[in-house]
Amino acid sequence: MRMTSKPHLAVLATLTVLFGCRVAGQAVQHWFPQPWLPDFGSFQGSSLQYSTLLAIQLLILGLMARTCWRLARGLIRPDRRLGRGLLWFGTIYMVGSVLRIAIGLTVPDAPAWFSSWIPAFFHLVLAGFVLAAADLHLRSRSPGAVQ
Repeated sequence: MRMTSKPHLAVLATLTVLFGCRVAGQAVQHWFPQPWLPDFGSFQGSSLQYSTLLAIQLLILGLMARTCWRLARGLIRPDRRLGRGLLWFGTIYMVGSVLRIAIGLTVPDAPAWFSSWIPAFFHLVLAGFVLAAADLHLRSRSPGAVQ
């Protein structure tokens, strides 16, 4: 059984576009800086070289876009085990991302990583994508799935 879900597709596509805007914004600031965007350093939340970070971001963006494309075409098979795994991972990721922001807001002497707001927000976006994908699989009924 294959599935499509317009509500899930809308959420997943929106989160993909948001993350794509972050990747594009940082790339623009790296190669063609614009005064209306935050400076390049504001996008950087780690000590990774930009080339490495960009490669990772493009891989993630590609996986997100592929998931949306497959869902739009009904090519995803519901998988409750995958859904449970995504739920666990997404929950841990979301809690960690929220804690990062909470520490940045409440601990005055916290390292700069905790107050890098653009990366912190987009970790919430990525965690939200994982949780939405988990929900997609968990709400679907697959033949012979263990409940």
